[in-house]
Amino acid sequence: MRKFHFAPSDAPPSQITGSSAWLRKNLFSSALNTVVSAALLGMIIIGASRILQWTVLNADWVGVTREDCSREGACWVFVQARFGQFMFGFYPEAEVWRPVLFFALLAGLMTWLLVERLPHKKWALGFTVLPFPVISTLLLHGGVFGLPVVSTHMWGGLLVTLIIALTGILASLPFGIVLALGRRSEMPVLRSMSTIYIEFWRGIPLITVLFMASVMLPLFLSGGTEIDKLLRALIGVVLFNSAYMAEAIRGGLQSVPKGQYEAAEALGLSYWKKTRLVILPQALKISIPSIVNTFIALLKDTSLVLIIGMFDVLGIAQSANSDPAWLGFSTESYLFAALVFWVMCFGMSRYSLHLENKLHTGHR
Repeated sequence: MRKFHFAPSDAPPSQITGSSAWLRKNLFSSALNTVVSAALLGMIIIGASRILQWTVLNADWVGVTREDCSREGACWVFVQARFGQFMFGFYPEAEVWRPVLFFALLAGLMTWLLVERLPHKKWALGFTVLPFPVISTLLLHGGVFGLPVVSTHMWGGLLVTLIIALTGILASLPFGIVLALGRRSEMPVLRSMSTIYIEFWRGIPLITVLFMASVMLPLFLSGGTEIDKLLRALIGVVLFNSAYMAEAIRGGLQSVPKGQYEAAEALGLSYWKKTRLVILPQALKISIPSIVNTFIALLKDTSLVLIIGMFDVLGIAQSANSDPAWLGFSTESYLFAALVFWVMCFGMSRYSLHLENKLHTGHR
């Protein structure tokens, strides 16, 4: 009878599975790993407990003035007192219902678009792209239907952050698609113009664009002509972000297999039908991570509008820190601003993962 000799590497697999197996393999596979892992876990536990005590357990939640803060933990009374400015900036208190209605409409539209069970998505998307921006502008600025005018220099906080981010997202995506198609066009003039535009805007920082739009642009206008500061910032953000969006989409176009182009041409489809029905849907699906990454970068870059005298969430936090009545609570204001940005960015990231899994058809 033939005998078989098993080497140590041929030993049967361990019967321990699940979290215990993962911990043994990755954290406690040897004496050194056990010591290092235990030390790091101890540091994490100690640090997490101190953060929890400062932010929650020993924090002050109720009060009106700084005298209501014990200094043993975070003083969220400061954020509570400034919450209106964090949300709406310096919008008149009697007219705060208008940005509140704007937030409610926006939340309703986002729910309608993102919840799969709700019907008529095309109607919701059409309303979001066309009527909603006009209605929001009339509602927030006023001057019609008896609403008093509220100048944009009084807008601020989360209101300005969302307006700049949403405008940049909704406007830069179609412009980016056009630029990406133009850069891959077989027409030399169109390809050159698209390339020059993209490389120009990608070669300068956004802070320079905002500065030029706010300070230098009025110098080139005729006397008496004035463009709203927020509108100038929106134009600069859209022009800047469109170049990055174009490159993200161009990467998706290049990733579409050549056979898809050939199959569309074999069916006799025209260029526009081939692009709209075959190529662009696949390119956009492949580009979802890059597109969402560009959206997240744009959302965080809205804090740069502080240089042109506009106060987003971070700008309000910085201005609140200079209030003599609340000196010494900058940590709480920056943490709150960071939490606002993190919630929005994390939400966009998770939804992009959901969208990728939903549209996954085996191209990974």
